[in-house]
Amino acid sequence: MPPASRNSKLKAPPTDFQKIAAEWAKAKRKKDSESGAKSLAKPSNANEAQRTELERRRKSAFEFRFSWTAGFWIWLLCMHVAGIALFTSGFLLTRLVLDERSECASPPIEPLIKWKSSRSIDGGCWHPKSFDKAVIVIIDALRYDFTVPVEDSTKAEVYHNAFPFLYESAVQSPKNAFLLPFIADPPTSTLQRLKGLTTGTLPTFIDLGSNFAGTAIEEDNLLMQLRDHGKRIVHLGDDTWMSLFPDYFQPNLSRAYDSFNVWDLHTVDNGVLEHIFPLMKPERKGEWDITIGHLLGVDHAGHRYGPNHPAMTAKLQQMDDFIRQLTQTIDEDTLLVVMGDHGMDGKGDHGGESDDEIEAALWMYSKQPIFGRTQPDFAIPPATAKIRPVNQIDLVPTLALFLGIPIPYNNLGRPIEEAFAGPNGNDWDRLAAASAVTSAGIRRYQASYFDARGLQQSSAPGSPASLWKHAEDLVNPSENPRKSTALYAAYTAYQKETLKICKDLWARFNVPNMVLGIVMMAMGLVVLLLYVSRDEDEDFAVLDDVELDFAEKSLELQGVAGDADVGSYKTLTKSLVKAGVLSGLATGLLSSVLVAFTGSEEWIWAGAATTIGSMASVIITLLSSGGKSLFNLLPNNFWGCLSIIFAASQSIGFASNSYTIWEDSISLFFLATFGITSAMAALQRPSAHERTMGIYHSLLFMVLSRVASFSKLCREEQMPYCKSTYYASANSSTSAPWQLLVPLAVFLILPAIAKSYLQISRSYEGLAPMWIGYGLRAALLLSAGYWALDAASNHDWLTSVSETTFKTIHASIAQTVLALVLVAGSTAFIWAPPCISIITSSTNSRTAQVTVLGYGNSNGARYLLLPINIACACILLSKPMGSGAIAIMLWQVLALVEILDINNITTETIGPITLALLGNYHYFKTGHQAVLSSIQWDSAFIPLLTIRYPWSPLVVALNHFAGQILACVALPLLVLWKTSPKRKGVLESVSRALGVFVAFYAVQSLATMAWAAHLRRHLMLYRVFSPRFMMAAAVLLIVDLVAIFVALLGVRTNVIAVGEVFGFAD
Repeated sequence: MPPASRNSKLKAPPTDFQKIAAEWAKAKRKKDSESGAKSLAKPSNANEAQRTELERRRKSAFEFRFSWTAGFWIWLLCMHVAGIALFTSGFLLTRLVLDERSECASPPIEPLIKWKSSRSIDGGCWHPKSFDKAVIVIIDALRYDFTVPVEDSTKAEVYHNAFPFLYESAVQSPKNAFLLPFIADPPTSTLQRLKGLTTGTLPTFIDLGSNFAGTAIEEDNLLMQLRDHGKRIVHLGDDTWMSLFPDYFQPNLSRAYDSFNVWDLHTVDNGVLEHIFPLMKPERKGEWDITIGHLLGVDHAGHRYGPNHPAMTAKLQQMDDFIRQLTQTIDEDTLLVVMGDHGMDGKGDHGGESDDEIEAALWMYSKQPIFGRTQPDFAIPPATAKIRPVNQIDLVPTLALFLGIPIPYNNLGRPIEEAFAGPNGNDWDRLAAASAVTSAGIRRYQASYFDARGLQQSSAPGSPASLWKHAEDLVNPSENPRKSTALYAAYTAYQKETLKICKDLWARFNVPNMVLGIVMMAMGLVVLLLYVSRDEDEDFAVLDDVELDFAEKSLELQGVAGDADVGSYKTLTKSLVKAGVLSGLATGLLSSVLVAFTGSEEWIWAGAATTIGSMASVIITLLSSGGKSLFNLLPNNFWGCLSIIFAASQSIGFASNSYTIWEDSISLFFLATFGITSAMAALQRPSAHERTMGIYHSLLFMVLSRVASFSKLCREEQMPYCKSTYYASANSSTSAPWQLLVPLAVFLILPAIAKSYLQISRSYEGLAPMWIGYGLRAALLLSAGYWALDAASNHDWLTSVSETTFKTIHASIAQTVLALVLVAGSTAFIWAPPCISIITSSTNSRTAQVTVLGYGNSNGARYLLLPINIACACILLSKPMGSGAIAIMLWQVLALVEILDINNITTETIGPITLALLGNYHYFKTGHQAVLSSIQWDSAFIPLLTIRYPWSPLVVALNHFAGQILACVALPLLVLWKTSPKRKGVLESVSRALGVFVAFYAVQSLATMAWAAHLRRHLMLYRVFSPRFMMAAAVLLIVDLVAIFVALLGVRTNVIAVGEVFGFAD
C-alpha cells in the first residue's frame, strides 16, 4: 500500500501556507494604501452579510465536491461489478441445456426384452411398466445416518434411533423395501437438488445463486414426461416446486407452503400430513397418479437447533410415524419413495460438499415383492454412507422405467440395481435391459451435446466410445450365447465413464473471460492506489491551523482570489469522473458498433472494452493532471512498509488451502503485530502521558483481539484441531444458557466504554449523554431480552407460552430495537448539533471568557454516533457470542483511533489497513467462515415473521458481513477523531482513507480471483478456493455500497452539521 501522507498532522504544507500568506500580505498593503488610517472593518451588518454569503458559497462548494466524490465511488463500484461479473462468467461453471425431449415411441435402442403393449404408456414406453402410481416423499435434509439405528447407547447421538422404520422394513422385508445412501452432487441447496432429481443432470455451481428465486425448468424432466403422458400430479409442501414446475400440478388438490421460514418447524409438515392421507383413501385414488410430498421440518430443525437437539429427535419420530402410516394406505400398484434431497453438517446447515451435506437417504417400498439383492451381503442396509451408495441422478431412470415413461433426454443417471434385480436377485435379463436402454439414452445425449459444443468424442481404449462398442459386441455375440451378467457390467462401466467425462466437460473454464476479469480488477486496484497516493506538496493535508483559516477567510471576504492551484484537491474527483464516463461512453459506443457490424454477438467483450477504456482514461488522468507518479506508490516509512506486508502476505497466503482454512486464526497474528509495533512507537513519544496512553491502548487492542478469539466457529477442514464455541456445541445451532451473559455484559459495559472515550476530549456533551446513556442502553437491554426469550423458546423454559406468542414477542422486540437505532438513530444523527457545550465565565465585570467543551473533537465525537447505531443493529442480529464480538470490535475501533492520534500516524495507510483486518477478523468471530453453510439464514426471521423483500436479504447481509460493514462505517473516525471544525479537506481526506480501506479488500478479491483461476483443477477448488473468492467478491461489493450510502453520506451530514455551527473550513 502507498503511504497516505508525508505531512505531519499539525504542520501545514509550506507551499499552501506561503501562497495564502503572500496573498494576505498583498491585500493588506493594498487596503492600507487606499484607506490610510481607515479600519479594515466595515459596518457590522455588512460584515454579517458577507460572512453569510461566504458560508453559503462554501456550503454550496462542499455539496458540489461531495457530488463528484460520490460519483467517483459509484463509478468505481461499477468497475468492480464489471470485473467480478466477467471473471465469474468464465469461472463458475455452466452447462448447455438441450431442448430435445425423449419420446415414448422412439427408444434410443431396440429393447433387449419384449413385452405386451411396448412403446406405449399403458405397457411401458422403453421397459415393462411396474407401477401405475407413485407417492414420492422428500424429507428435506434427511441424512443417511438419521435412518441407521445405533445399538450402543453410549455411542448414539440424540438423533439416532428416532427414525428406525426405514431400516427395519428393509431388513425384515427385503423384497418389498430397500434403503441405500443417496449421494447428492454439490452444491447441496434444495433447488439444485430438485433439478438433479427430476432431470438426471448434474448441477453447475452458477445455479446456486438462484436457490431462493428458482426459475422454471424447461429441459426434459420426469414431471414434464408425466404431464405430457396424461398423468395427474399433486404437490404438497415446499413451494420451491411451484417455481420450478408452474402449471404442472392439480390446482384443487395441491398445497404449497413457504419454504424459507427456518424457524417454523411444523406448518409445512402438518400441511402435508393433513392433505396426503385423504388422497390415499380408495375412493379418491382416481383423482391422482403421482403425489409428491416435500416436508421441511427436519431441515428447519437442523437450521434452527442443529442435529443434536430434542427438536430433531421429535421431528424424526414424527417422520417415522408418518411413513409407517403411509405404507399401510398404499396399494400394490403404487410405489412409495422416501428420500432426502441432501444432508446437513454438524450445525444443521448445508450448501457445500462435505460428506455430511451430500449423504442423504433413499428408501423404496412396494407391497409387491419386486426388489432384490444381487449378493447376500447386500441384504442388510449399509452401515455407513460410504458403502454401496447410489447417485441421486440414478433416481430419474429408475422412476421413469418403473412408471413406464421415457427417460428424460438429458439424463446421466443409471438404474438402481436393487430396483430391477428381481425378488431373488438374479433377474439379470431385466437388469441388462434396463441398463441398455438407459445407456443408449446417455449415448444419444452425449452425442447431441458434443455436436452442439463442436467437440470431438474420443475413441481411445477406455473411452465411452470403446466401452459402448464392447457392450454392443456382447449384445450380438458371434459365437457364445448372450450373457446378461457381462452385458450389465459392460453397460455399467459405460455409464460410469460417461458420467466422469461429463463432469470433466462441465468443469471447463472460459479462461479468456477469467483473464480479462483479472485484468479489469487489477486496473481498478491501480486506480485506487494512484488515487490514495500523495505528494509532499498536497495542500489538503492541513488539519487545524487557525491562522491559515483566518487568513484564507479574510481574503475571501475581501474578494481576493487565491492562486488557481490552491485547493486543486477540490476538483480531482470531478476530473476523474469526467474522464472515466466520457472515455467509457466513447469506448462502449465504438465496441458496440464493432460487435453489431461483425455480428459476433460477443457483447460481454464490448462491456469489457468499455470498462477497460474507462479505467485506462482515469489512470492517465491521475498520472497527468492529477500530478501523480508511480513513485508515489512506494512506501517511504515503516508504517507504509507494514501496510504492504499485511496486504501482500495475505494475498500470497490465499494460494494455500491450509492458509485459507485457518485464516481466522492467522488474522489474530496480524492484529497482534500491529499492537506490538504501535506500542513500540508509543515509547518514542515526547511526553510521559503520551507514552503511557499509547502503550495502554496498544495493549488493550491486543487483549481485546485475544478475548474475541474465544468466539469461534470451526469449519469441517479444521477438525479435530478446533473447538467451536459460537454455539452450544459443534452439533448445535443454538446458544448455550451461559452465553446469555454476553449480551447482558454488552448492555452493562459498552455505553460506559463509549462515554469514557468521549470524555477524553470532553466531548460527552450535546446529544451524546442522552443517546448513549439512554437510547443505546435501552436498545442493548432489549437485545439482551430478545436472546433470553429466544433461549427460553429453544430450551422450553416457558412451556405455558405458545410458539406463536414467542414469535410475535420476538419480532416486536427486534423491530423496536431496529426502529430505535436505525430510524430514530439516523434521524437524530442527521439533525443533531455537534457534541459540544458552551460555558461562559468572567474574571471581572467587563470581560467574559467563553469555553467550548468538545471543540477539539467536534468532528469525530458527533460522527461516532453513526457507527454506534450500526453496531447496535448488528448486535441484535448476531447470536449472543456474536454480539460480544461486535461490542469488542467497536471498543477496538476506539482504541485504534486513539493509537493513531497518539502516535501521530492518522494520515498513514496503516490505520485503514488495520481497520480492514479488524473487519475480516470479526467476520469470523461472529460465527462465519468462508463456506456457504455458515450463512445464518435464520437471522432473516429475527425482526420478521415471514420472508419480505428486500428486508429479509438485507437482514441476512447485515448479519453475515457485520464485521466489514461496521469497519467501513467506522472508517471516517480515523480521519475525524480529535479534529476541530477548522479541519480542511475533511471530505477528501475521508475519501482517500476510504480508498486505502477499499484497496485492501480489492487486493484480496484480486488475489482470490487469480489463485482460484490458477488452481482451477485443484482438488479443493470448490471446497476452499471458490468459496473464498466468492466471499472476497461479495465483501468488496458490500464495502463499496456501504462506503457510498452510509460512510460518505454520514460524513456529508457531519460536515454540514458542524459547519452550520462553526462555519465551513473550506
